[in-house]
Amino acid sequence: MVAPDALGDVAPLGVWPGAAYPLGATYDGAGTNFSVFSEVAERVELCLIARDGTQARIPLEEVDGYVWHAYVPAVAPGRRYGFRVHGPYDPERGLRCDPSKLLLDPYGKAFAGRFDNDPSLYTYGRDSLGHTMTGVVINPFFDWADDRPPRRPYHETVIYEAHVKGMTMTHPRVPRELRGTYAGIAHPAVIDHLKSLGVTAIELMPVHQFLHDRMLLDKGLRNYWGYNSFGYLAPHCEYAADPRAGAAVTEFKAMVRALHAEGIEVILDVVYNHTGEGNHLGPTLAFRGIDNAAYYRLAQDDPQRYVDYTGTGNSLNVRHPHTLQLIMDSLRYWILDMHVDGFRFDLAATLARELHDVDRLSTFFDLVQQDPVVSQVKLIAEPWDVGEGGYQVGNFPSLWTEWNGKYRDTVRDYWRGEPATLGEFASRLTGSSDLYEATGRRPGASINFVTAHDGFTLRDLVSYSEKHNEANGEENHDGESYNRSWNCGVEGPTDDPQVLMLRERQSRNLIATLALSQGTPMLLHGDEMGRTQQGNNNAYCQDSPLSWVDWSLAQKNSDLLQFTRAAFALRSAHPVFRRRRFFDGRPSSDPDRGGRDAAPDITWLTPGGAEMTAADWDSGFGRSLEVFLNGARINEPGPHGERIWDDSFLLCFNAHDGPIDFTLPGPDFGVGWSVALDCSAPTGRARAHYGSTAVVPVPARCLLVLRRTDPAPGPGTPAPGAGGAHAEGAAWAPM
Repeated sequence: MVAPDALGDVAPLGVWPGAAYPLGATYDGAGTNFSVFSEVAERVELCLIARDGTQARIPLEEVDGYVWHAYVPAVAPGRRYGFRVHGPYDPERGLRCDPSKLLLDPYGKAFAGRFDNDPSLYTYGRDSLGHTMTGVVINPFFDWADDRPPRRPYHETVIYEAHVKGMTMTHPRVPRELRGTYAGIAHPAVIDHLKSLGVTAIELMPVHQFLHDRMLLDKGLRNYWGYNSFGYLAPHCEYAADPRAGAAVTEFKAMVRALHAEGIEVILDVVYNHTGEGNHLGPTLAFRGIDNAAYYRLAQDDPQRYVDYTGTGNSLNVRHPHTLQLIMDSLRYWILDMHVDGFRFDLAATLARELHDVDRLSTFFDLVQQDPVVSQVKLIAEPWDVGEGGYQVGNFPSLWTEWNGKYRDTVRDYWRGEPATLGEFASRLTGSSDLYEATGRRPGASINFVTAHDGFTLRDLVSYSEKHNEANGEENHDGESYNRSWNCGVEGPTDDPQVLMLRERQSRNLIATLALSQGTPMLLHGDEMGRTQQGNNNAYCQDSPLSWVDWSLAQKNSDLLQFTRAAFALRSAHPVFRRRRFFDGRPSSDPDRGGRDAAPDITWLTPGGAEMTAADWDSGFGRSLEVFLNGARINEPGPHGERIWDDSFLLCFNAHDGPIDFTLPGPDFGVGWSVALDCSAPTGRARAHYGSTAVVPVPARCLLVLRRTDPAPGPGTPAPGAGGAHAEGAAWAPM
C-alpha cells in the first residue's frame, strides 16, 4: 500500500503489477502504468511527488526483460514523478547508479520544475529532489477533429526554419501572453505570413525538452537553440503559454492542428545524437543514472569517459537495442500522437556509426526503412558530425533527404565572385544529380539552403566578412571562422548608399537562386525581411532580441519581403522550377513536341547566346551564363498522369563585378521575352519586353529571369504562353 500522507490527494488503492510496455507513464482514464528499462539496476523505485514536494517511494517489483513496471490506480494527469535506481556505482567501469538521484523518465511526455545546478546533481550520494525537474503524467486524449497530414511531395515543398520563441517574441499582432509559445506559432498572423511566402512546411528548431547548460547560466546566458535534449517524447515546457504542468502537450497539438488546417506541415529538428547530461563531469539527470552503459557510448580504454562525435560531451549508444527502441518509439509517438509530418536529424552521421565509421547500412537506417510509420514521413538528415569521416553529404540511404551543405557553399561562393565555381553552380542549381541520382533519389532529396540557424543570417552574410561573436563570452573563439561571406566593401553597419544597394541586390540574388533551384528550398526565419544578428554566427546562447525575429523590419525592409514573396510565387506557379525528375539534356523524340520544343529540357548558354562548350565550363574566371528551361519538355507526368506544359524561361546569371550585355539565343528558343523577375529591382518587378535576338544589359551581380511570351506548340492546341503551367489540351492566353 502507498502511504496516503505522502501522496496527498491520491487515494491509497495499492499497487498493481502493470505492464512492461508501453514504456513511460501511461494514463488510461483510471490510473497510470509506469515502466522503465534498466539492465544494470538491482532495484528500482517509482517516486510520486506530492504537491508539497514530499515523495512516496514505490518499489517496482515486476521485471520483464530488464523492464521494471507497476500500475498505480488513481494516479491522474498532472501527477509528478521520477525514479530512483539502486545498483553498482563504479565510474571507472562505466557504472553510475546512484539512488540519491531523482531520475527523469526517458519516456516522459511532459516535465515540470527546473534544474538549479545544485551540487547534488553532480555529486554522488546527495539527494537531488527539489533541485531537478520531474516527470508529469499527461492526459493523452485530444480532439483532433478532422485533422489530416498535408502529405505534400518534396517538389512542392517550401520549408521555413523557425525557432518557436524567437519567431513570435516581437510580433505586434500576436497577443503578448502568447509570444514565444506554441500558441504564438499557431496565431493567424503568423500563419498568414507563412502562407504569403508560399511556405508549405515549418521546420521547428528543437522542441524536445532540453537543458540549459550550467556554463551558460553562470555567464547569464541560456541554451536558446535547444540542442541539449533529454526528453525525447516531451514538448519543451518553456514554450507553453499555459503554465500548468503538462499543458505544453495540448498546446503543441493545437498548434499542429492549426497549421495543418492551412496546409502547412510541421517538421521537428530532433537531437538523438547526444543528451544534455554532457561529459563525465555533467549532471546525473536520467540516462546516466538509469543505465549509463546502455544509453551512452563509453570509451573502450576508459569507460568513465564518453565517446564524443558531437562536440557536446557524449554520444547516444545507437548500437544498444533499448536505445534504438527509445529513438524509434519517440519518432512514432510524435507522428501518431502529436501528428507531426517529419524530422530533421541533427548531426545525423552520428546515428550511422556502428563502430567508428559512418555506415549507410547501420541498424538505425534499417529500422527506419522497414518501419511502416516512420518511413512514410519526411526524413531530413544533417549529413555530418564532428568525428573523423563525418561529412556525408550525398551518402545517406534512398529514403532520406539531406541538408545540402555543398549547395550552400557553392551558391555563396558564386555570388561573391569566387573563381572556378561555374560548373558546380550549374549542378547545384539543377538539383545536385551528382550527389543523389546514383542512389535513386530525385531532386527533392536536396534540401537547398543558403542560410540556417547555424551561421550568418542572410543580411549578415552580405554585411560581414568576419564573425562577431563577442556577446557569447568566448572572446570570439566560438563559431565557424570560414563563412564564405562578403561584406560588400564595409564591415558591418554603414550609411554608404552604394554598399547598401549592393547588399540588397546580393540578398535578392541569393533568395531568387534559392527559390528557382531544383530541389527543396529552405528559408531561414526573418531572412525575408533582413533580420540581423549583428555578425554573430553562433547565437545558440542568445535568448534575446539579438536572435529573435524583429518584426518591425517587415515595414522597414518591405521591398525585400515583397521580393521574397514574388520569387517563391514564381516557383509555385511554374513546375519548370520544381521538377520531380532530373533534367536529361536530350532533344525530344516526341512528335507532339516539335519545332522549338523538341529542344532539350535544359540548355546552357554563354552570355553571347551560344551553347556552352567545354572550354567555357573550364574557364576559371567565368561567372556568367544563360540557362534555358524548356517548359514544353517537362519529362514527368502530373499527379493524375496528365502531361505537364509550362512556360519556358531564360535565366541570365551575372556574378561579375561589372554589367554584361546578354544576347538572347535566337528564334529557336523563343520569339518574344518579358521580365519575370529582376534582382536589380527592389521588389523584383520590371516591365520590359525583348525580341528573340535582343541584347539585354544585365547589371553587375544580378540575376534576371525572362519568360517566353510567344506561344509554344502543343498537342492539338497551343501550349501556354503567359498563363503558367497547364495540363494537355489547355488553352493559352497572352498577357
